[in-house]
Amino acid sequence: MTGRASLCSVSQMDHNPFPQENGHSMPSSIRRALGAAVMAVAASAAPIAAQAPTPPQITVGGLVYTQWVYQLKDSVNHTNNFDITRAYLNVLGRFSGGVTFRLTTDVQRFGTGGNAAITNPDNSLRLRLKYAFATYTPQGSALTYKAGLIHTPWLDWEEALWDYRMQGAMAMDRAGYLSSADYGVGVDGKWKSDKVNVQFTVVNGTFYSGTSTVEGKDAEARVSVRVLDTNDSSRTGGLRITGYAGYGRQATGDRNRFLGMVSYRSKEITLAGEAATTQDGQLSATNGHVYSAFGVYRFPQSKAAVIARVDVTHKQAGAVDKQTRYIAGVSYQLSPNWRLLGDWDYANYQTDALNTTNFATRSQALFQTQIAF
Repeated sequence: MTGRASLCSVSQMDHNPFPQENGHSMPSSIRRALGAAVMAVAASAAPIAAQAPTPPQITVGGLVYTQWVYQLKDSVNHTNNFDITRAYLNVLGRFSGGVTFRLTTDVQRFGTGGNAAITNPDNSLRLRLKYAFATYTPQGSALTYKAGLIHTPWLDWEEALWDYRMQGAMAMDRAGYLSSADYGVGVDGKWKSDKVNVQFTVVNGTFYSGTSTVEGKDAEARVSVRVLDTNDSSRTGGLRITGYAGYGRQATGDRNRFLGMVSYRSKEITLAGEAATTQDGQLSATNGHVYSAFGVYRFPQSKAAVIARVDVTHKQAGAVDKQTRYIAGVSYQLSPNWRLLGDWDYANYQTDALNTTNFATRSQALFQTQIAF
């Protein structure tokens, strides 16, 4: 009987959330008070949990450009070559409070001439820094602030519009007037779903391949306005009018760039035309002009597209130094991560002497790919 009584007592205790003491039940008022205290503690703990910092989100990706080139006019050596023209590794981070960061490394050919070829005769690839910056976007703000090795206002935007950086540098980059990255600070702004897109930077002006050795800095600004919508809602989509101005100083004098563009982009078609003036040296003694027009047609319900581009570079007004470059090709999106491009790149110079000097490399057949991961 004692054993049964003990089992019965244990059973009753298991079903009673407040165990008995000395054979008497706990008063109901005390039970209610304890329950209210437990609920209050739980309620106060919820905001504390909500205030805990969000773990950073880190993503890693890459972009690789491969190339095979054949010099069509080099009938003696039949020069052709496989190469990696670019290889980027991107590390992106997102933190709470509107803070992000980006770190991008860039692989390039080291011995491309000058001292580099002497000190590194094997012409190997080298790793360098392309982007390294932090951004801050206040809550509800249309502005994003940047600091570090940042995008410059023009080339990053134009390359996104053209979308075929794999083929080669843009006209202003190829001529040595602009770079896609530099050391400094800046602010990006966008309003009404990118109807107005603005970027302003203050940078060294010596590009990401070097650091400034003088006190002068470059102020650069771009403003792009979409005046007509299309079925492309990206930041470069629609019919847009875009202007750029860069004002700076270097040891030898001025370093000014002014550029205007009209562009149209839909899901099927991209068309753009730009004109630029450049001023360099003491009292802007060297005045240059660059013109570029390009187009892309993406076949509907297809992974194929055709591209065409013409660049005209005239580095000194009045001089006989004009170069005209023609680019045409066909691309195919083999997969979301792999794009193929077969193209022809032809340069024509203003004088027969320049054409003769550059004869072997003037006309190139290329097979290029873009691999994203």
